[in-house]
Amino acid sequence: MDTCPACGAAVEGDTPVCPGCGARIEGATASFAPVGAPEETASLGMEGSDVPMLVVHKGAETGERFYLEDGEYTVGRDPASDIFLNDITVSRRHAVLTAVGGSVTVADAGSLNGTYVNDVIVDSAALRHGDALQIGRFQMVFLAAGGA
Repeated sequence: MDTCPACGAAVEGDTPVCPGCGARIEGATASFAPVGAPEETASLGMEGSDVPMLVVHKGAETGERFYLEDGEYTVGRDPASDIFLNDITVSRRHAVLTAVGGSVTVADAGSLNGTYVNDVIVDSAALRHGDALQIGRFQMVFLAAGGA
């Protein structure tokens, strides 16, 4: 077991983020359990809607839905965020989602822990139906409008 260079808390060898303070652990390899494929989303009660949405699959708010009508949405730990994710692993202003005509893109806003789409860290990415969006400890499934 290693220790966090920022706060000295004990961390597992492959942990990318300190569970105590949220600091990024250099040299750690991030690994995330895969989110269910799109065909599995219906069994989780995540059928499509008329607008794109994110459904929290893992994290403190499991099952919560965020509907993404056309516009820009801030994501972060700041209570003023459009999508408020209350966890130390989420930066105050972590990412920005932009929805236009049913298409949604995510852009990292200079977060400490990064933004992941399908287990790959991204600066920005277009989301497709069934994509896994990881922000801090929150893992969300993106569902396109109409479920396709």
